[in-house]
Amino acid sequence: MTTTLTLRQYLLLLVYSGFTTRQIYKYACNSDIQYGTQQMLYEKLRDKIANAEDPRLYTKLHRFNTLHINHIEHALSKAKVHAISIDSPDYPQLLKHIYDPPVILFCRGNLAFLKHTHTLAIVGSRQHTHYTPQALNYLMPHFAQHRLTIVSGLAQGADAIAHQCAIKAGCATIAVLGFGHRHHYPQHTQQLRKHIDAYHLSVSEYPPQTPPAKYRFPERNRLISGLARGVLITEARERSGALITVDQALDQNRNVYVLPGDMFNTYTRGNLLRVQEGAEIVLSEKDILKDYCQ
Repeated sequence: MTTTLTLRQYLLLLVYSGFTTRQIYKYACNSDIQYGTQQMLYEKLRDKIANAEDPRLYTKLHRFNTLHINHIEHALSKAKVHAISIDSPDYPQLLKHIYDPPVILFCRGNLAFLKHTHTLAIVGSRQHTHYTPQALNYLMPHFAQHRLTIVSGLAQGADAIAHQCAIKAGCATIAVLGFGHRHHYPQHTQQLRKHIDAYHLSVSEYPPQTPPAKYRFPERNRLISGLARGVLITEARERSGALITVDQALDQNRNVYVLPGDMFNTYTRGNLLRVQEGAEIVLSEKDILKDYCQ
C-alpha cells in the first residue's frame, strides 16, 4: 500500500475493482492521478467521484482500496494471462486509436501477434450456408501468402469457420473473447479455443474471472474491428449481430468488404444492405489484398 504503483498496476486495480472503460476514462485517467501509492490514488479518485450520482461507483472505490496488486499479478501469472496496459509498446496501435480502447488488454498466447499490422476481421452469422466455408477456404490461402492475420470472435458459425480456415491455410489468428480467460462460450468452440491459446492469440478486455454475459458481446465487437484494418462480412441476415461489428468498423474508419449476396437468400440480406451503404463487394482476393499490398 505504501509502494508507488506503475500506471499498469493502477489500471489493473481499477479494472479488477469493476470500473468500466468509460468510467476509467472519465474519473481515473487524468494526468494528476496516474502515479502514487494505492492510498494516495484512492483518495484522489474518491475526490473525483465525490459528486457522482451512481452509488455503485462507491462500491467500486471501496473495492479498489482493499485489493492487493501482488495477488492480482500472481493470479494472472498462474493463469498464463498477460495484462498489456495501454501505455505499453506491446499494445496494438490500431486498437489504441479507437474511441474507447480498453486500458488493459488481457492476452493468452503469442504476444507477437499484437504487433501484426496486416489484420483482417471476419464476421458473419452463427447460422450460415455452405457459402461461408466455401468462400473462406478459397480466400484464406491468398491471405496466408500475404501474411494477413485473421481476427474474429470465436463464436459458433462464421467466426469459428474463419479461425479454422485461417489455421488450416497457415494464417495467424486472433480470437477476441466476450468474457475472461477462465471461462468459455460457446462449448462448441472450446477445442478451437485451446488450440488458439496454445499456438495463436486470444484477447479480452475483461479480467480472467469475468463470466460471459449478453451485454459483453456487443462491447467485444468494437475490439474485433478495432484490431483490424478491414472487416469482411461472410453471410449476415438483415438483423444479424455481426452487423454491430460492421457499424463499429465504420465508426473506426475501417474498410468494410462483403461477399456478394443472393437476393433470394435471407442469410445474405445484410450483405446486400451493406453494399447499398457503400461496402466493397469481394469478387476475388484482389478486392481485399489491394488495400494490404500498397
